[in-house]
Amino acid sequence: MSSIMRFYYDPSTEFDRLFDDAFAARFTPSSAVTQKGNDRRAEFRPRVDLYENKETNTVTATFELPGLKSEDVSIEVHQNRLTVSGEFNKAESREESGYVVRERRQGKFSRTLQLPSGVKHEDVKAKMENGLLTVTFPKLTPEQQPHRVAISS
Repeated sequence: MSSIMRFYYDPSTEFDRLFDDAFAARFTPSSAVTQKGNDRRAEFRPRVDLYENKETNTVTATFELPGLKSEDVSIEVHQNRLTVSGEFNKAESREESGYVVRERRQGKFSRTLQLPSGVKHEDVKAKMENGLLTVTFPKLTPEQQPHRVAISS
């Protein structure tokens, strides 16, 4: 397992996704009508790719957020955690009873990644382009870099 996975791999997230996918397929038909009293839409969790650049000592997280603009997304750094959240707004207003299939996303989402110790919010850089949010931050801060100690004789 690469060193980047020590910081960012969260087995419970994958376990939750496995169960969500299994039960959603079993109990919610793909063509189900969303009813006001029985809203069973699956929670949206943006997919993320993590890339470690050893030359620049940075990590880049790329989130898939199709259809969103930078104004729709919020990024927060708190207690060594990076949280990306936002909301897919309803594009048009129609009566609920007229829908036969409704697959477009609506509602709020959030995704949290563990940051290496010592990363400051000023060190986190983000840009949004074509539905991809790219967040870059240092893997190790200068204080965490190994330092050689001279031995005196």
